[in-house]
Amino acid sequence: METIKIKDEFIKLGQAMKLAGLADEGVDAKFQIQEGNVKVNGEVDTRRGKKLYVGDVFSFGGTDVKVERVENS
Repeated sequence: METIKIKDEFIKLGQAMKLAGLADEGVDAKFQIQEGNVKVNGEVDTRRGKKLYVGDVFSFGGTDVKVERVENS
């Protein structure tokens, strides 16, 4: 399972897909999400603006990505 790290309270699904390298541009993420190709915590979610919090997992194209918090150093 891959991970992305966020410093804020949440990240939107479309942004998370770009951060994880699963979409080159926001429009690419938008179409994949709207077509029902993305799952959040095991369920299809068609909202690009869906807020993901630490611990959430989203899946696309056989890749699972977990949202984690950036460690303060």
